[in-house]
Amino acid sequence: MRRVTRFAAAGIATAALALSATACGASSTQSSGSSSSSGKGSLKVGIAYDVGGRGDHSFNDSAARGLDKATKEFGGTPKELTAKTTDTDQDREQYLDDLASNGYNPVIAVGFAYANALKAEAPKFPKTTFAIVDSVVPGSNIDSMSFATPESSYLAGVAAALKSKTGHIGFIGGVDNALIKGFQAGFQQGVTDTKPSDKVTVQYLSTGSDLSGFSSPDKGASAAAGMLSQGIDVVYSAAGSSGTGSIETVAAKKGAWAIGVDSDQYQDPALAKYKDSILTSAVKNVDVAVYDLIQSVHNGKPLTGNNTYNLANGGVSLATSGGFIKDIQPQLDAITKKIISGQIKVKQTP
Repeated sequence: MRRVTRFAAAGIATAALALSATACGASSTQSSGSSSSSGKGSLKVGIAYDVGGRGDHSFNDSAARGLDKATKEFGGTPKELTAKTTDTDQDREQYLDDLASNGYNPVIAVGFAYANALKAEAPKFPKTTFAIVDSVVPGSNIDSMSFATPESSYLAGVAAALKSKTGHIGFIGGVDNALIKGFQAGFQQGVTDTKPSDKVTVQYLSTGSDLSGFSSPDKGASAAAGMLSQGIDVVYSAAGSSGTGSIETVAAKKGAWAIGVDSDQYQDPALAKYKDSILTSAVKNVDVAVYDLIQSVHNGKPLTGNNTYNLANGGVSLATSGGFIKDIQPQLDAITKKIISGQIKVKQTP
């Protein structure tokens, strides 16, 4: 095995996938099945999605894109499971155990909520390569995929400040936890560094172990409606599929902008009728990380360790689809360079 701490070399080869990627999902019930396969090879990939699963228009969908690309290239028949909002750590352990016990390798856990389950399961299957998105779990057979989301959120904050006409901006977080607070921190800092007089209103949809904030579009819609009524004209939602409700609500308000997350939501066919109101998206290229991991296993040299995906290596970015930020792109490019060089230190907590 090999351990890497930067973006895998394979990620460079898949940069085109990141650029064409279209931010957490609709359903909250467990499902399993296989995606299409070219029929070549014998690679068996197991993937356990977080709540929402494939079809969430967000980070689960991004992971699925990486899986689909790898399946097309390397063959095999994947197995996909999806967590429910009511699942416990023991339930998540069972998903990972079922996949590993049935010979799936690698086994990919999509979301920080699988951290405790992975700690329990990975040691039981030392010959299986596991991966987890958005958490760091020690282990010689674990690829921890970490994303510098505060960096892309900072850029989203800059864009929000430059595009807002009211100087009043909103942030909707799915679940009030450390991961989403990183999105909030970067976004707020980007806004205030750009226009110190601007105000950022923050609202979370659920707290603690209640993950429903990631899969409740109605809650996202309600939160966005409340913000619009206060004169907020740019709303950034880091809330999984709940964010689709926010985007729909913002799109109904003339002159208001929505900012997407995790995937380039302007490119999402399911959101096509709202795309003219999607200013940009803070993209987290989970698809690239998932593809890199599967490719490494296919090549017999599995990635392990903590692999960080950031602005410097293209692991996170700000989408340009729609051309709505073309006029401010020079400022964004200059700030991106300052973040990469360390001249701008992006906060990890609010």
